[in-house]
Amino acid sequence: MTEHNGLIIAAHGRHYLAQSEDKLYLCVTRGKKSDIATGDRVRFKETSPDQGVIEEILPRTTLLYRSDQYKSKLLAANVSQLFIVVATEPGFSDDLISRALVAANATGIAAHLLLNKIDLEPRLNAARERLKLYAELGYPVHEMSARLHPEETRAQLLPLLTGQSTILIGQSGMGKSSLVNLLVPDADMAVTEISQRLDSGKHTTTFTRLLTLDENSSIIDSPGFQEFGLYHLSEGMLERAFPEFEAHLGLCRFYNCHHVNEPDCALLAAVKAGQINPARHDLYRQLLHEASQKLY
Repeated sequence: MTEHNGLIIAAHGRHYLAQSEDKLYLCVTRGKKSDIATGDRVRFKETSPDQGVIEEILPRTTLLYRSDQYKSKLLAANVSQLFIVVATEPGFSDDLISRALVAANATGIAAHLLLNKIDLEPRLNAARERLKLYAELGYPVHEMSARLHPEETRAQLLPLLTGQSTILIGQSGMGKSSLVNLLVPDADMAVTEISQRLDSGKHTTTFTRLLTLDENSSIIDSPGFQEFGLYHLSEGMLERAFPEFEAHLGLCRFYNCHHVNEPDCALLAAVKAGQINPARHDLYRQLLHEASQKLY
């Protein structure tokens, strides 16, 4: 059986679509393994002209995933940046944004926020106000209207995507699909082909898929979701995933301070002094609690 190296461009259940040179292969894993993500580079054996068995996951640079109390959900491997898509309407979740940013920081992935639908002016100022916190923390916020100003939006985003592997996440209704279609002109056709390969001809939108911009740039589009669990992050990973905490770490009275209610905690003092936003510290405490509850 011929061996190939391939790039996983879509994953659905335990079925994976691998691209090797200009050919697509529908691949499975041996046994019940399902630890492969879109964006993974793999070695697989060809079992028929368009099918294969994955033998090995090649070394990853990054792995982005979310988790609940019971299991993990892989989002993408080998991505270099995360774009969180929000819009003036419908309303977006600050909790989802904050958790996605923590996940990016913990994984070493650069993060940007895209504010779409700025043509819907009645809610624009409110959306800007809510995003100000993240801008002040150093995360770039880019404003656009994919519907009203498609060419300007495309020109704005393409330089940010050049030479990067970028995953787009966001709740349903934020205009993520519109942005993907702007950036990848044949995206609909590519997604239809992926759907047919993965799901026996049925159209499915519940998988993450990789679309190529050029030989050095790609976009990974994920389904809309409402929650971003981070049960897998340890206490040490969490405290370092908040950039505004960095200047205060190591200054607490106790070397093993949890930054929750200990005396002489530098982080708690910074919250009290207005140097750390209380909502961000509340999120840290919530994530710390969740990490202690995982059952796997």
